[in-house]
Amino acid sequence: MIYHIEGILIEKTPTYAVIECNNIGYIMHISLNTYSKISNKDKCKLFTHLAIKEDAHTLYGFAEISERELFRSLITVSGVGASTARMMLSSLSPNEIQEAIVTGNVAVLKGIKGIGEKSAQRIIIDLKGKMGKEPLGSGFLATSDNTLRSEALAALTMLGFAKNTGEKALEKALRSGQNISTVEELIKQALKQL
Repeated sequence: MIYHIEGILIEKTPTYAVIECNNIGYIMHISLNTYSKISNKDKCKLFTHLAIKEDAHTLYGFAEISERELFRSLITVSGVGASTARMMLSSLSPNEIQEAIVTGNVAVLKGIKGIGEKSAQRIIIDLKGKMGKEPLGSGFLATSDNTLRSEALAALTMLGFAKNTGEKALEKALRSGQNISTVEELIKQALKQL
């Protein structure tokens, strides 16, 4: 599995990007959301999802881990393939999609090309329970916050705290308004919340 690819951005269009890494050019299908985040960069890092079919191996690239996780959730829904999930992420921001799912807003999802009423309802039914467990936007923090968060959560669980307890403490620490830039600072702030 390829977690991410980092290198020189050789070519970018609203639908794909080519990153050269160790003299190999990787083409990745991207959403408009990702395109807008990499449009002014010479070097970039995209988090990847590899879709394997009988006739093709296709890489999808995402500017943020949270967008990739939403993409992966969307493709678990029956009738929603990678192309449809990418279209959704091009039409709406990850936060807007998550909000539409959590609030059961069929009209917002129906407004996306290729999503009919039944598909919108199926997406809401299948994913509402998964996304309703956390507050809106909590899974869609900046990439650096996600990296800090995952490393800090791993450290807290190694220290013996339950995963749910650690996640709540990290959420409070990140929302405290303090300027947290390292894993150590985040862990210290989270420990104060426990």
